[in-house]
Amino acid sequence: MKKIFLLVAVIATTVVQPTFAQEHNGHDSGTSVLASYYSLKNALVAGDAKLANAKALELTKSIESADNKIIGDKDKAELLTHSAMVSKTKDIKAQREHFAPLSVTMISLAKSGKLSAEPIYVQYCPMKKSSWLSSEKPVKNPYYGSAMLTCGKVSETIN
Repeated sequence: MKKIFLLVAVIATTVVQPTFAQEHNGHDSGTSVLASYYSLKNALVAGDAKLANAKALELTKSIESADNKIIGDKDKAELLTHSAMVSKTKDIKAQREHFAPLSVTMISLAKSGKLSAEPIYVQYCPMKKSSWLSSEKPVKNPYYGSAMLTCGKVSETIN
C-alpha cells in the first residue's frame, strides 16, 4: 500500500510540477513586482526612510528578474531608474519624489492587465498632483504619510 501511495505521489509531482513552473514564470513575476511596489508604498506611508530604502532594493530585484513579456525593456529601465534612486537615499522627501514617476510606469503596467488578477486601485493626491497604486480602497497617502494620511481619492479600479 505504501509503495502504491509513493508511486502515485511521484507521478502526481512529475505531472503537476512543470505546469506549476510554467504558470509562475510569467504572471507571477508581475505579481512579485506589484507586491514589492506595495511594500515600498507602505513604507513611504509609514514615513520610514530606512524601510523604504530596503523595500526599494527588493523592488529593484523583482524588476530585474521580471519576465520581459510582463515588463518590456523600456518600462523595466524606467522602473529600475526610479527604484534605484529611492534605494540610494535615506531622505524620505527624496524617496517620495522618486516614487511619483515610478508610480506612473507602474500604473501603465497595471492597466495593461499583466500584473494581477486582484483589483488594483489607482489613487490620486490632489496636493501632490500624483497617483499611486494600492491593493486596498481606503486611501493611505505615500507622498505625505501621517501629515495627510487620507488625502486623496480612488480615481480608478483596475480589474
